[in-house]
Amino acid sequence: MNDLSVRVYTPESKLKNPRVLFQSMWHDLLESRELAWRLLVRDISAQYRQSILGIVWAFIPPAFLAAGLLMARSANVINIGETDLPYAAYVMLSMVLWQTFTESLMAPITALQQSKAMLAKINFPREALILAKVGEVLFNFTIKLILVIGLFVWFQLNIGWTILLAPFALLTLIAFGFFLGALLAPLGALYNDISKGLTVITGFWLFLTPVVYPPPTAGIFGLIVNLNPVTHLLVTTRELATAVPVSHLTGFLVSMLITWTGLLLAWVTLRIAMPFVIERMSA
Repeated sequence: MNDLSVRVYTPESKLKNPRVLFQSMWHDLLESRELAWRLLVRDISAQYRQSILGIVWAFIPPAFLAAGLLMARSANVINIGETDLPYAAYVMLSMVLWQTFTESLMAPITALQQSKAMLAKINFPREALILAKVGEVLFNFTIKLILVIGLFVWFQLNIGWTILLAPFALLTLIAFGFFLGALLAPLGALYNDISKGLTVITGFWLFLTPVVYPPPTAGIFGLIVNLNPVTHLLVTTRELATAVPVSHLTGFLVSMLITWTGLLLAWVTLRIAMPFVIERMSA
């Protein structure tokens, strides 16, 4: 009986004692690892068990988009400009990074929506849901890595020492998606409009990010693109991976600071909001 943990609930705001709040957050993060692993295995198994093509879906979107843009470019329908990489490789690599970002953005919202029944009935560390989705995003990127390696081999892309820094830039891009997703997750768990709205927004956001065109440097559109944090994170990841000189270092450093600081704030916000969200879901 003495081995049972005791949890005390009070009406006092957790923000009044930040030290205790952060201690409990860290404790629950460590305690959630085993459950997160089980949820990850369950979700990945379900994801590929219910699909005929399986992992092929990881390759279809970037390949089809690159093929369509190549045909449009060859027919002079669009004038995209010169890119640092062969255009097909540029688009497919950029699309892999963009897909990874959008998966990260939607992951926290999807995690809460899929676990409404469990959240309402079982008391467990909520961090397990987010950790499981982090693992799922990384697993999906690992599958896409097959395409990336194929691109490097087929187009004989350069590899330099900067490729060792690319994983950190990629993790920052993923963290930025989770930062925004975690902020929206409490509302997303209550209203389906959030996930539907994000689907529309990310479709428009794609064209404000240098995924299918080189980063513009002039004009209002160039200013908008350069104010987009994803621009700096995605472009820097792509440049580090392909030994291209880094062109957005300052923007990347600013975006990195926003990302990791915002991720911590989003975690605190999610932690405080979850009891109210669960109460609304149970009503």
